Amino acid sequence: METVLVVEDDRVYARTTTNWLVKNGINARYVLSVDSAKVFLEGHKVDLLLSDFRLNDSNGVELLEWMKAQGYRMPFLIMTGYGDIPGAVEAVKRGAADYLPKPIQTEKVLGIIRGLLNRRNRKKVKERAFYVGKSPLAVKLQNIVRVVAPADSLSVLIRGASGTGKEYVARQVHALSGRADAPFIAVDCGVLPKELAASELFGHVKGAFTGATEHKTGMFAAANRGTLFLDEVGNLNAEVQRSLLRALQEKRYRPVGGREEMQTDIRLVAATNENLEKAIAEGRFREDLFHRLNEFPLHVPLLAECPEDIIPLAEFMLDAANRELERNVKGFDREAQKRLKAYPWPGNVRQLKNITEQISIIETNREITAAILQTYLPAQNTQRLPALFGTRESKSFESEREILYSVLFDMRQEVAELKKMVHNMMAERAGQVGQMGQVVATPVVTTTHQPSVPAIIHAVQQPSVCPKEDDDDIQDTEEYVEETLSLDEVEKEMIRKALERHHGKRKSAAKDLNISERTLYRKIKEYELD
Repeated sequence: METVLVVEDDRVYARTTTNWLVKNGINARYVLSVDSAKVFLEGHKVDLLLSDFRLNDSNGVELLEWMKAQGYRMPFLIMTGYGDIPGAVEAVKRGAADYLPKPIQTEKVLGIIRGLLNRRNRKKVKERAFYVGKSPLAVKLQNIVRVVAPADSLSVLIRGASGTGKEYVARQVHALSGRADAPFIAVDCGVLPKELAASELFGHVKGAFTGATEHKTGMFAAANRGTLFLDEVGNLNAEVQRSLLRALQEKRYRPVGGREEMQTDIRLVAATNENLEKAIAEGRFREDLFHRLNEFPLHVPLLAECPEDIIPLAEFMLDAANRELERNVKGFDREAQKRLKAYPWPGNVRQLKNITEQISIIETNREITAAILQTYLPAQNTQRLPALFGTRESKSFESEREILYSVLFDMRQEVAELKKMVHNMMAERAGQVGQMGQVVATPVVTTTHQPSVPAIIHAVQQPSVCPKEDDDDIQDTEEYVEETLSLDEVEKEMIRKALERHHGKRKSAAKDLNISERTLYRKIKEYELD
């Protein structure tokens, strides 16, 4: 049951008000001073505070300011006499929900209190959708989120490794802010086409560029009065960075091709797993934009750094998967829990979520043992991708897909280098034949290595480099020319497999591919995968 705390230095009036609330079905308690209120708040759960404006040791405004500083966000009502109304109005300006002229024992006031409590309950339902961490690092992060979330004029920069749940934290910031009832718009900057990024964010007018056949509303307009989340913000190009900085500073932006500026009221939350300081030093990211985004930094720890959360988080995600997929997996037995804690989780929270969803789909109506769990855990310390030989400059990758593409490109380059080496050897031996009049056998190069994505080769007849009279003595050779590997085909296949893996559920497939649903819909239409 919800609890209302009455702060009133007049004992008789405090008791009368408390009894009136109790008789109307509201659990209420009272204290007689600000100091007593602080002690009560630290030891009890309170859903609404009803305070007199004038108190012996302080006043209601000072109590409100202390609560805000300590992170308490329950509704705050001011009781006031006729002469204190200007002070009560000032309290409302500072964050109080309303002021109530004494005496407050009326049906109107009762309706106000019940309305505020119902609104808070609806907000609590939203908050319960989020996992509450138990490890020291997770608890610290959650406490910081509760403090910064209501300050919705501040931009937040969330940093952490891939898969740690940065968007999850961003949604918590939104849910605990005053913008919780407004839209939360998430944009994956890693998949935004560079030439269309400005259009996606700010919109465009008809005729702004080739293909702009109608007006388009951008993400800034869609997120107005709410929260705009820019994931992998380090991928934005220089032009968009400049426009973004101006939009944040001036709270105005101009659609692509437009002449009129649009006003915006958003709370920006950005996230990245990239070293932005290094990007600034290399000239890839604006330093002024970095400082504008980094008004309040948050760091999301690795899952391996929060061992106390592995088991409860796995159970939380399994319950969520059971509800979503209408399954009834019983949970993890003791040995399976030990195996979960022992696993290093290189993919962090995202990997744990994927595994719990797979278990929920397949292992219906039974408890998960260690043996069953082991079939879902990838082998440790194994390379699933082809090894790259030779000394190459180390690279940092933003996603698994970039790793795959890099491997394919490097493999193609290695094949081309091998082909060039063979041709040089053939030319040298052919030259020896022309000079010495001797027949040299053409070397035959074979390889047993087959790439994970097969290359298509064609045999092309090559004219002989030797004189005509020696044609009978020299074996014709064939040059193998590799066709360009199609990244579109690779992407199409990845999307097709993700849709099959998630039984056509596009939301889950998009999360698996680490792209937005909007991008996935566009790709499905482009590749005719409907």
